[in-house]
Amino acid sequence: MDVRALGAEVLEGKMISAREALWLYQQPLEELCGTADEIREHFCSNRFDLCTIINGKSGKCSEDCRFCAQSAHNHTGAAEYPLLGAEEILEQARINDGQGVLRYSIVTSGKGLSDREIGQMCEAVERIREETGISVCISFGLLKEGQYRRLKEAGATRVHNNLETSRRNFPNICTTHTFEDKVEAIRAAQAAGLSVCSGGIMGLGETVEDRIDMAMTLRELGVKSVPVNMLNPIPGTPFGKNKRLTEEEMGRIVAVYRFILPDADIRLAGGRGLLKDKGRNCFLSGANAAISGDMLTTAGITVETDLRLLKELGYEVRRQDE
Repeated sequence: MDVRALGAEVLEGKMISAREALWLYQQPLEELCGTADEIREHFCSNRFDLCTIINGKSGKCSEDCRFCAQSAHNHTGAAEYPLLGAEEILEQARINDGQGVLRYSIVTSGKGLSDREIGQMCEAVERIREETGISVCISFGLLKEGQYRRLKEAGATRVHNNLETSRRNFPNICTTHTFEDKVEAIRAAQAAGLSVCSGGIMGLGETVEDRIDMAMTLRELGVKSVPVNMLNPIPGTPFGKNKRLTEEEMGRIVAVYRFILPDADIRLAGGRGLLKDKGRNCFLSGANAAISGDMLTTAGITVETDLRLLKELGYEVRRQDE
């Protein structure tokens, strides 16, 4: 087996196997990343998808995700507040739209939103679509198809719902809901006519096989926007003392994901600010999307800084067709 030969097969439409992906993971980094970038350029050209998020409801989450600052099971001192009003959400959307950001995601803590809260968010989405040119994504937990349909009718175009890790490893990450609950919610969103953004967090104690298995599941689900988060170990969470991943590890993960998901947007997300190069190497290793600005409970990288870097690397910020 040869990295470039396998890359050439991907360019011709081959879907690599988990065994081939595991083999790739062990190959020399420079050749692996260079070939992954060629695959990215072939399928995605110089297009780069840039999004921002707003923490629309913070803290007191009933779920016990072991990495999360907002879980009521953890003790991190994270901010706690109820659902933001439409005006405050709209104000941030206007700012991001003016900066040239393509997508704006409203993220809320908790297992899901009530029908009343869905109504409030529909109002916010409608106003954003009426008053800005930015696309609206929603990350509201484990919703039902009918709730997703309401949000689509209001103007949302994409649902974010991370798998977080592999099916095998998921019980080590969370016990208050299951991997299948996640898959069911993703399929409900797709049935409602929404595109899906789903990925996971690297550095949760998973194996390389877990990382590859999650990517394979995303491919089976037809997901075309894949956030790759690097764990930012937060004191007060069970994973607060986990070792941070290195830039080399992140580059290797991104490159292998590009082989597995050749035409997807591979999106650097949480934890990018911990990388010395702020993701530059990953953007030359197959990644072609990012979350800019602040994360939910941690500081991020400014939109202005990202736009300068992307211009330097020859990327053009524009949307993937929904």
